[in-house]
Amino acid sequence: MKKILFPTDFSETANNAFVYVLEMAKAFKAEVLVLHVFHLPIVTYEAYPAYVADVLDNMELNTFENFKDQIPYLKKIAEEHHFDSARMNYTLEQGDLVSVVKKIAKKEQVDLIVMGTHGASGLKETFLGSNTGSVLSNVPVTLLCVPDNAKFNSIQKIAFTTRFRNKDYTALKQVVDFANGINAKVKCLYVRTADSDVEESVIERWRTNFEKESVSFFTVPDNDVETTVFDFITGQEIDILAMLTYKRSFFQELFRESFTKRMSYHTEIPLLVLHEK
Repeated sequence: MKKILFPTDFSETANNAFVYVLEMAKAFKAEVLVLHVFHLPIVTYEAYPAYVADVLDNMELNTFENFKDQIPYLKKIAEEHHFDSARMNYTLEQGDLVSVVKKIAKKEQVDLIVMGTHGASGLKETFLGSNTGSVLSNVPVTLLCVPDNAKFNSIQKIAFTTRFRNKDYTALKQVVDFANGINAKVKCLYVRTADSDVEESVIERWRTNFEKESVSFFTVPDNDVETTVFDFITGQEIDILAMLTYKRSFFQELFRESFTKRMSYHTEIPLLVLHEK
């Protein structure tokens, strides 16, 4: 992992996520790209076009001044966490947040995006609101969503849900690489429902293939997948929940009312979203 993109609005929620950014950057010796996106409103005043230009120029100048004023505060947070500020770059962009994130992620070949959210409801707004879901679900970059109640202590255990498909295997290797970089263990959970068709030989093959890694496999028979996942998070004292997207349907499924309600009880657990290759 070489580059981490951190889109921020300089709120307390974003600053809280910034701590995770710094810890990830230290672990992977990665460069941090701090991004602030602002949007200028559409202003029309046909009789006085020069006046409109002055208004927009003034708004852009104020945005730049605010951005400049916030940088020392971020540097202070970085110093408190013993991070080399020389490996942080700051970018101010005008435009649509999601479009800009997508553009920079591609241009800079970003390996990880970290965003702060307001708990489960914030996750829902992040992914489903304003076309964000449709865009971010097509950005092939791992995304770490940090709820505002999440307080970084250490990341020791990462849970990964699987149904033992080929795409899950590829995603698990990504999770393992991520975990190795921060010296964490991976707890791989399979909820075997009544209609599950995964053969035991497949599970054993996965165990064999990952036997040299810090990965444990858990099979829990239950038809209530959501409850089982959340009980697992609590029982195993999970620090991050990793999940693989399945295009747009992932976000629609993830934020059903029942899931979001239960997620609200685990707002201290960041969500690591991996994108299907």
